[in-house]
Amino acid sequence: MPSAIVHEVTSRFAGTRGRVPRRRKQDASDINPPTRLDDTSLQLAHMKKLFDHSSRAARIGVWECNLPDETLSWTDMVYDLFDLPLGYPLDRNEIVKLYSEKSLAELTERRDRAIRERSGFSLDAEIITGKGNHRWIRITATVECEGDEPVRIFGMKQDITAEKQMFDEIRYLAEFDMLTGLPNRVKFQSKFEALCESDAAKQQVGLFLIDLDGFKQVNDRLGHQAGDQCLIAAAKCLLAAVGGAELVARIGGDEFAVLHRCHSEDDARRIADTIVTSLAGSCDDAGRKLGIGASVGVVLAGGYRETKDMFAAADDALYAAKSGGRNRFRIAQPAYASQIHAA
Repeated sequence: MPSAIVHEVTSRFAGTRGRVPRRRKQDASDINPPTRLDDTSLQLAHMKKLFDHSSRAARIGVWECNLPDETLSWTDMVYDLFDLPLGYPLDRNEIVKLYSEKSLAELTERRDRAIRERSGFSLDAEIITGKGNHRWIRITATVECEGDEPVRIFGMKQDITAEKQMFDEIRYLAEFDMLTGLPNRVKFQSKFEALCESDAAKQQVGLFLIDLDGFKQVNDRLGHQAGDQCLIAAAKCLLAAVGGAELVARIGGDEFAVLHRCHSEDDARRIADTIVTSLAGSCDDAGRKLGIGASVGVVLAGGYRETKDMFAAADDALYAAKSGGRNRFRIAQPAYASQIHAA
């Protein structure tokens, strides 16, 4: 169904680009009104064809909503975006049910504000189409008024599903380790700082830095492929050992980090002991023991002002655990007084 917006655009185009240039001198006999009308019709038809081709290529459709009675009008592409047949009855109360709960809440809030402020908005929204397909669309909207009274809201809807998937993949590559699937150092640092934003929250944050003992020997003796399989198995083992953790990350090489809420130092010791014991007995998917262990440096955030100081203390504790015999953990104190605990 042609939209009033398309009609308006093509009409304006016809009124300018389609106008026959005025000659300097013209006799009445030179004027041929039927031919000029035919030219205008051809220009309109050509403009509509260009619009339709461009709309399909860019997957952009035009929509409008009459505010007094909430009646909708769509161009063909919008029907296509929602996987609805052309001419499908457009009941706005039913159409909005195709939006995800989160997107509908945001759409409602922005639409109401735009109508109230006589403005517009842009929104990326998720929909579940009439055929059950998940799709992302970019909505632009402008409120039209007569006097000071909002009478119509209109704009465009564009399919951005491919764009959304591309950016999700880029973000995943930026935040996750491709080998183990765990968050990487960037994601870890962001989560670490977020957990320590307030002093109250920081009191319960425990940081566990883990370095695999014996990994270099596995890598050197059996090759990098075996080393990669060892890292994957260690990651799975670590996830199983600390199921209630805020974050388990691979922060580089054979080094992992765990962020876990700890109510006391005894709680931190229990978690650290579980990590050391689990990795010492870790197996690959075939049930073969990996032949590795783990040294763990532990620090509780409450005694530190900055996350960098907390990380440095955990790193020192990890080094002390490795120097003290490996397969053990060490808990750092703000004064760096600590004890070695063999698993």
